[in-house]
Amino acid sequence: MKLKNWRESGNYFDYKGYPIFYQWSETANEVLICLHGFPTSSFDYHKIWNSLAKRFAVLSFDMIGYGFSAKPQDFDYTTFNQADVLQALLEHLKIRKVHILAHDYGNTITQELLARAEEKRLNFSIESLCFLNGALFPETHRPILAQKILISPLGFVFGRLISDARFKQSLASIFGKKTQPTAEELDDFLQTFKFGGGRQIAHKLIRYMTERTANRTRWVGALQRTELPFRFINGLADPVSGAHLVKRFRQVMPQTDIVELKDVGHFPHFEVPELVLEKFFEFIHANS
Repeated sequence: MKLKNWRESGNYFDYKGYPIFYQWSETANEVLICLHGFPTSSFDYHKIWNSLAKRFAVLSFDMIGYGFSAKPQDFDYTTFNQADVLQALLEHLKIRKVHILAHDYGNTITQELLARAEEKRLNFSIESLCFLNGALFPETHRPILAQKILISPLGFVFGRLISDARFKQSLASIFGKKTQPTAEELDDFLQTFKFGGGRQIAHKLIRYMTERTANRTRWVGALQRTELPFRFINGLADPVSGAHLVKRFRQVMPQTDIVELKDVGHFPHFEVPELVLEKFFEFIHANS
């Protein structure tokens, strides 16, 4: 599916006056929700969307500040607020059960949902979890140079001045060498990043990296305590959260079901979609 078609076929939900873009394959009170990461959008899932939709009612949305959703400059872009937006969307759509397929920052938001579930603060139930690459443990996160600059005191300037070519180069650097995005795909990533003034708020969006450290006990603890069916699919060639994260995962949670993908980078669902579908459906079938 082309980015233009993805946008035109989507819907908008009003969150406190802010339009939030989402895709929903069919009306249902139980869905598979696909959560994207930084600095991309729900379009990350377009390569596996149709196959997932044959098995589930599938929902994905652009977090506030991302993709085709509103990007207000005065919004407090915390993980807690992002989780609030998600809860409001699910309430709006009257969804009561969710299976979660999450990537990158979407993993962190899911960890917050797990913590809220323990506190009985969710108006829906989580049925299963499947994570893709993402820095679940702050001690293993290895940000690339662009991320380091963006979160520094100079970040607000860097976000505005980073060239299109530098953005594409930085993003491509976390893909596997054998699974690089095409020029057209990099253009799509850039377009969703820049849409609606994305450059101006990028330094605010990335603050989740410091939140992971401040809330490590809450978020890692919630993941450790969950008894939900859980699988982690990891592209080992990812310099940000690849093989070194898997090693730490096995130390922190020895019994975790981990699928290791050799030569695959940070975006397994984008780089090797058929393989991710195979491993995801295998997980769902084993726990159905």
